Amino acid sequence: MKKFHSSAPPISAETDMTPMIDVTFQLIAFFMFVLNFGEGDRDARVNLPSSNLAKPPDTPFVAPLVLQLTKDGHVLYGGDELTIGALRPRLLRERQVLERTGGSVSDSTVIIRADGDVKTGLVQELIKECQAERYEKFALRAMSKKEERAP
Repeated sequence: MKKFHSSAPPISAETDMTPMIDVTFQLIAFFMFVLNFGEGDRDARVNLPSSNLAKPPDTPFVAPLVLQLTKDGHVLYGGDELTIGALRPRLLRERQVLERTGGSVSDSTVIIRADGDVKTGLVQELIKECQAERYEKFALRAMSKKEERAP
């Protein structure tokens, strides 16, 4: 019996993954530049007051809790619009989640974004509600004069 010999080289099933990896890293870099994580807590119903002293925090907050206070006195939290009095059960739940996950309410910072036209007494009332649930650290947000002028 005659043996057949093939003079063609064996076919390789390997592909060059370099272009695929390059495109993947380019997409990652693109989304890192396009996405702005700092603006996720903004709402159009809250117009921050402007200040010359406003500046971003030096370090990120450990466990931030963002509360937005509209000029009519409602609190925007978690996609819901609540009165200040109706906020306490939500604050209690947040505190319990922090404690169950090994955190402490003293580590959490309450970030208050109050509208520029809201009465100061409402901001104080909101802070008192938070303090009733043992929150101790607060940060008030304002818009810097540079941000105000930006298009």
